[in-house]
Order: sequence, then structure tokens, then C-alpha cells
Amino acid sequence: MKKIAISCGDINGVGLEILLKAHEQIIQTISPIYCVHYELLSTASSLLSLPLPSSLTPSMCLPPPLPLPTISPKTISQESGAYSYESFILGCKLCEERKASALVTLPIHKQAWQLAGVREIGHTQALSARYKKEAIMMLGCEKMFVALYTDHIPLKEVSSHIKRERLFEFFKALYHTHTKESYCVMGLNPHAGDGGMIGDEEREIQLAIKQINNELGKEVFKGVYPPDCSFIPSRQKEFDTWIAMYHDVGLCVLKAIYFEESINVSLNLPILRTSVDHGVAFDIAYEGKANITSYLNAIAYASAK
Repeated sequence: MKKIAISCGDINGVGLEILLKAHEQIIQTISPIYCVHYELLSTASSLLSLPLPSSLTPSMCLPPPLPLPTISPKTISQESGAYSYESFILGCKLCEERKASALVTLPIHKQAWQLAGVREIGHTQALSARYKKEAIMMLGCEKMFVALYTDHIPLKEVSSHIKRERLFEFFKALYHTHTKESYCVMGLNPHAGDGGMIGDEEREIQLAIKQINNELGKEVFKGVYPPDCSFIPSRQKEFDTWIAMYHDVGLCVLKAIYFEESINVSLNLPILRTSVDHGVAFDIAYEGKANITSYLNAIAYASAK
């Protein structure tokens, strides 16, 4: 079975609960390397009144190089931020050293990372910085994947990124890391610009589509489609991967339909990283209510590659 590194996420959120609940299921298909102190899992088990699985042994845990932290449920803290970051970095190193074939990350709290002095605002940006490559953020499930051309940047900055050459490189990287026969490329403006009446960014997108299709020798990237009708039933039958120019235009639809099933995948990197597609959920942390479906799907995607 494949060895997969699993970073623990923010210890004050739902990550440890998900890890414990799903353990018996995932060991049927993979060998997990939990980047966390075994003692911390034992403490979380007690706080949750959730039995620690007998098959989860200390040998499965490789703790990050930090002292054993204290769990403070539902709390943003420097300590939890530092621990989740070092757990993540340890998972990266295990993949780099080929001791693990992929990294699955449980959710972190971005403000806790900031309190801990981490410069990047999340996993994707940290991966891009570490590997000096532009990571592609793709979210979804088998029925619908949405790749984000821009991800965590202010909306007012998005239009300045719509440039033909940069779009072309994005399309090429996506094709070679998530190969499909066709992709639905969405525009930036209402009605995809209405022929330039509501904006001219779509002209750059169209030029990039023509360039990448010419290079591939076939019509793979299709569009530009108006965002408001890109997910209509007929297009859901035609496509399984959409490209959004900015974060919410694609993810609002995805999460409305497949919130519990979808995962986060980082593409165009030397390592494979998948993740749950939700946050730390402080509102339900340590209440035994966390859903494990997204995590199981993230494990399944990582183990299949």
C-alpha cells in the first residue's frame, strides 16, 4: 500500500476528530504517516470522548520538531498555527525524500499561521513559495472539478492578471497535470464581456485558448463561456472540469452542489498535495459533528495517482 503523509491541521479545529474517525477506513487502502505527536491524538480522543483506534499506533506518528502543544478548542492561537505549519512542512519533506507518495492536509487557520509568523496565507501559497512554481488550485470531486486561474487575491486585482501569455502557461500546466479531453473556460465579465461592451478581458482569454489548442493540435479548451450559464445541465453533461478566472465564480456553484464531497488539489508541483475542501469549523470543533467525506475523497485521490 502507498505511504501517504497526513498533516494534522489546526489542532483546535476539526482536523484531529476527522483523523481519528477516518483512521480505520483509510488503513484499508493506504499506510498513513501522521505528522503529529501520538500523545496529541490521545488527548484529542479524550476530549472528544472518541475511542483511540487500537490500530493507530505510535509508529504511525512522526511529530513535527516542536514541543507537544496544548489543545484549546475553537481558539485561534500562535501555538496551534506554528504546530500546523510545521506538521505541513514535515509532510512536504517526507514527499521530497520519497518516504511518502503524496501529502494530504487537514485544515489550517490562516490567522493562526499569521500569528506564528508564517508569511504565506495558506497551503497553496506556501507550496508555490517552497517549490518556486505557480501551484494551481483545483477543487471538486469526480463529477465536477473547478480549476482557479487566480485564487486568494482581492477581486479588484483579478483583471490585471488576465494576460494571454500567462493564461496560455496556466492552460498548458493544467492540461499536463489534469489531462482531460475538454475544459469549460469561463469569462471574467457578465455575459463574457458581451463582445467588449462590458469589458475586454475575454479577448485575452480567447487568444490564450486559441494558442493552447493550436499547440495541442486539437480543441481541448472551449469557451469563453459566460459564467452565469457555464454550469447549466447541458454543460454538466459535456464537461467535468471548469476553469474560473477568480475564486468565487467557480466555487460558489461547486460548494452549493458538492460541498461535502469536494476536495482541494494542488497541481503543477513536484509533489502531490490533496486536502479537505473546508476549514477548521470552530463552530463544531470538539463536538463530534465533523463530516469525514471530503477527507476520505482526498485520501482516495492521492492514493490513485
